[in-house]
Amino acid sequence: MRYLRLLGIFWAASAAARMEYRAAFVVAMFASVIETVGKLFGVYLFYSSGFELGGWPWQEALLVLGFAQLVDAFFLLFFVPNLRRISEMVQDGTLDFVLLKPVDSQFWVSAQKLDPIGLPYLLLGAAVLGYAGWASGLGAGGWAWLAFAGAGAVFLVYALAFLLATTSIWFVKIFNVVHFLSSMIWSAQYPVQAYARPFRLFLTFVLPVYFMTTAPAELALGRAGGGAPWAMFLVGLGLFEFSRAFWRFALRFYTSASS
Repeated sequence: MRYLRLLGIFWAASAAARMEYRAAFVVAMFASVIETVGKLFGVYLFYSSGFELGGWPWQEALLVLGFAQLVDAFFLLFFVPNLRRISEMVQDGTLDFVLLKPVDSQFWVSAQKLDPIGLPYLLLGAAVLGYAGWASGLGAGGWAWLAFAGAGAVFLVYALAFLLATTSIWFVKIFNVVHFLSSMIWSAQYPVQAYARPFRLFLTFVLPVYFMTTAPAELALGRAGGGAPWAMFLVGLGLFEFSRAFWRFALRFYTSASS
């Protein structure tokens, strides 16, 4: 409960600070609509000529797109405003004050900020996902598997982002990695089967794009084995725990601004 109260304080302060610039927020909302329409139009261009992305029907490809939009929304809401600040805190020494607080330091650096600009992306992604699931005939079981695998995907994205952000303790100016991860999520809006085999292998075993969007959609559609959702969730949770261990390890090498 203590950490939930802290989250409420953090996010209320972040939302209030962001809403000071209301015109910018309104523009960002319109931008999110335009970007989502652009993504839908991009998928439509393939299917308007009778081509199917990796053999996926239109409504099932939209399921992948909607899920990618949700993952991107979480990225914009939580990961971008927080994780790129780790590099700044290491550079200017304000990480010292975080480590002195009676709160888990990883929680503090990961959850202190909330960017409301991600909310329109979240709502639009949910709308696309809802339509795609309805058009694909998903039942209650399919939605449950999608939510379960989705939780594992969010753990996976966070763990990868946090692991890369943690390396700023050694390399300092590495905050641009956030843009790299955003581009990685962008490539996940299409089923990986739509890519050539070399790229498909790369997006599965090097950059785990497949496990972020395509795999949850396959699970919901019943294209994977019964143990696959648990495997995805456990992999995401395992990487999350590894990110915590890596953070504690990296802090051993952190030298404060005053030392």
